[in-house]
Amino acid sequence: MTKSPPYASASSSKARDEISKMLQRFGCEQVGIMDDYAKHEVILAFKHRGVAMQLHASAAGWAQMWLKENPWTHRHRTSRVDHEQDALKQGHIAVNSMLRDWVKAQVTTIECGILSFEACFTPFMLCTDGRTVLERLADTDLLPKAAAPKVVALPGRS
Repeated sequence: MTKSPPYASASSSKARDEISKMLQRFGCEQVGIMDDYAKHEVILAFKHRGVAMQLHASAAGWAQMWLKENPWTHRHRTSRVDHEQDALKQGHIAVNSMLRDWVKAQVTTIECGILSFEACFTPFMLCTDGRTVLERLADTDLLPKAAAPKVVALPGRS
């Protein structure tokens, strides 16, 4: 029996609409969600009180996790390539649902006073050079070195 990673059965086409509605209710004046099929990412961009944010969510990272739990074997009725492409397609769907749940959690923590807006979203704020704060920090020695390798690297990094 194969294991089922989180969001493996996600099928909601409403996740993007729900993200947009939540962020609008929160006060965002711009919201956009885009698929980058070349990088296998879903990009969430929004502007809140004039501050631009951008988050890249890796559908490939989700697919990698799913394939680790559900590796292709010769018993499959599809080719290895089709099996991997199906995982990527589901990754794009799963990531939308994950982003919806993440946005809901962040907005709720801010509204409840658990964390500030800045504490939740600073890593995703866009700097004047178009990179996020997190990407800028990755180029410095300010962040601690990871003890274990990452499953998915930062966008644009190897």
